[in-house]
Amino acid sequence: MKKTAALVTGKEHLDGAIDEIVFYNPDNGYTVAKFRTDGGEDLTIVGSFPPLSPGEVLRIRGGWEVNPRFGKQFKVDHFTMTLPASAAGIEKFLASGLVRGIGPVLAGRIVKAFGAGTIDVLTREPERLREVGGVGAVKHKEICRSWAEHQGIRDLIMFLQEHGVSTGLATKIYRQYGERSFTVLKTNPYQLSLDIWGVGFKTADQIALKLGLDPASLERVKAYILYILEKDNEQGHVFSAAAEVAGKCVADLSVAAEKADQALSSLLKSDRVVAEEWAGGTALYLPFFAQAQDEVSRSIHKLAGFPCRPPDLDLDRAIAETEKDLGLAFSALQRQAIRESFERKILVITGGPGTGKTTIIRAIVDVFRKWGREVLLAAPTGRAAKRLAEATGREARTIHRVLEFQPKKGTFKRNEGNPLQGEALVVDEFSMVDLPLMFHLLKAVPPWMRLILVGDKDQLPSVGPGNLLHDIIESGTVDVVRLDEIFRQEKESLIVVNAHRINQGQPLVHASKTDKNADFYFIRQEDETKAFQTILKMCASSIPYKLGLSPLSPQIQVISPMYKGLVGVDHLNTELQARLNPGGEGLQVGTRMFRVRDKVMQLRNDYDKDVFNGDIGSVVHTDRGHYRLIVDFEGRTVCYEKDELADVTLAYAVSVHKAQGSEYQAVIMPLLTQHFIMLQRNLFYTALTRAKRLSVVVGSYKALWIAIKNDKPVKRNSRLGEKLAALGA
Repeated sequence: MKKTAALVTGKEHLDGAIDEIVFYNPDNGYTVAKFRTDGGEDLTIVGSFPPLSPGEVLRIRGGWEVNPRFGKQFKVDHFTMTLPASAAGIEKFLASGLVRGIGPVLAGRIVKAFGAGTIDVLTREPERLREVGGVGAVKHKEICRSWAEHQGIRDLIMFLQEHGVSTGLATKIYRQYGERSFTVLKTNPYQLSLDIWGVGFKTADQIALKLGLDPASLERVKAYILYILEKDNEQGHVFSAAAEVAGKCVADLSVAAEKADQALSSLLKSDRVVAEEWAGGTALYLPFFAQAQDEVSRSIHKLAGFPCRPPDLDLDRAIAETEKDLGLAFSALQRQAIRESFERKILVITGGPGTGKTTIIRAIVDVFRKWGREVLLAAPTGRAAKRLAEATGREARTIHRVLEFQPKKGTFKRNEGNPLQGEALVVDEFSMVDLPLMFHLLKAVPPWMRLILVGDKDQLPSVGPGNLLHDIIESGTVDVVRLDEIFRQEKESLIVVNAHRINQGQPLVHASKTDKNADFYFIRQEDETKAFQTILKMCASSIPYKLGLSPLSPQIQVISPMYKGLVGVDHLNTELQARLNPGGEGLQVGTRMFRVRDKVMQLRNDYDKDVFNGDIGSVVHTDRGHYRLIVDFEGRTVCYEKDELADVTLAYAVSVHKAQGSEYQAVIMPLLTQHFIMLQRNLFYTALTRAKRLSVVVGSYKALWIAIKNDKPVKRNSRLGEKLAALGA
């Protein structure tokens, strides 16, 4: 039976200061900290707090309990944040790093200048900070902004604490809205679910109801409709079916159908939702996605119909020279793709592994160079752009960088008023491009520029809304070159051969266990426990030995179809970390422990830090004192503060979607019947084709065969292909 903490005393109040943060969970604010009372007693406190720093002064209320594992500790159920009064306390508080721009040295100078009156100076006379050596105009502005933010968070926490809202969420709310936090909470708390990453409708709804909102209010139903539309966008849909939305309102909110209709009508009148009729009934869009779909279809149609200036050089001769320069012999289809890149304003080149897509891009770049024209190379992710640059020997950038994204403004510098310059733009890994990004890309592509889209139509679609590559090809309005020939040097690769067999619904070719040179193996393990043990062994010894790599190398990757279960992403990460990087002190963040040398992954795009969803790095430092993490992303270090730690997770194992666009020397994939819901052809195909030198599937024949035969991926709600076809009719 699981032992739980036992309360040993009644409620009491204590005053003191934080000495050290032992544990912090950014998801809910749960904190374990060392606390020194004003009477000099050292103790451990636990409870839900905002991100705290050493030196912060608290008045806490709670009771003592005995934890079976950690012993006696003080459980806090209410607290107030105060500011230190003594010069020594103020210096420790400021030196903690809580106020950006002030480190230990500057903290000492400030306190030396103002003594116990430092807090009053910061609050009421911040201009006096300029009297302190080392505080210039920029530093002064940074300190003042951070101090105001600290005070705002403290006030908001006190307000929300009375309504049972966690301090971790209060911090997120203030980070999003700043001084507007109170206004947003009192007028429309449901805005939280739309604006704050990680906050869903249920959380916002709980806050709204605690603040006194009527459960049957129209605002509640309207907020839920907007939430459903946004969640459908997150699942890859461009729009939602009206009938399904109404049904969810009735079922989940326990309101009458008339109330749902009334809420939708109000949203339509205020232009917060857009509706249009289609074959399946009524489609509901958030306004941006309706606009983006229409604009993308019109832009593609317009670009495809724009006159294409022929190159003033002998194209056949230039292609032949490039063939000689690269030491290759182009196939007829490759030659066609290269030629059509010069004869069409917009062209799609699609094909599976081993069909020469990268070779074609190299050739296109070379022929444009011979013509004396500039070609821009782009890809959706940093990893894909890096591979493209290595393959072509030319600069390749992410689409965001090509469009000169400005993080602070959330806008792109390149647009219709400031278009891209060059003769052609080549976008690789186009299957990963979603509708919003394509909308911004096409705004920046001038009519005189050629657009060449290269991708594998059989891979998973983008994580974001839309299924662009599929829709554009199926519309029949854009010229497409389909590469279906596997080149001789690739025919020896079982990874390549089996990838094509998967797409054709055929059984895989298996290498024997004695064949030491094969690049694909299927290891049969019907039992989940044995499959799990096999994966651990392969990651720890077999594959590192075979390929001459460290077990912690980012080039060895486990890709699992599911998050839950014995061979799911979550459990594999915990166990692989214990096997490959055990022991030593680390930083406990919720259920995750981060240690130096751990493989970690960024979970969302952060343009300020220049790290993106799916980027993999290695932990180089854990700072327990300030509760932060420093990660190396291919030679560039990124610091994660306390309230940013939810943005990073362990990456010994990742999902197929997170691996999309990446390439690894070795991939290990569990495939069991327990994964039934995720056993899909395009998912299996995408995972397999992430491997460059070695792919190992561990699992059952039945699961393998289900995945190969299931060629019905989840359909996405999109009308792009339909709209393109209508424009081309």
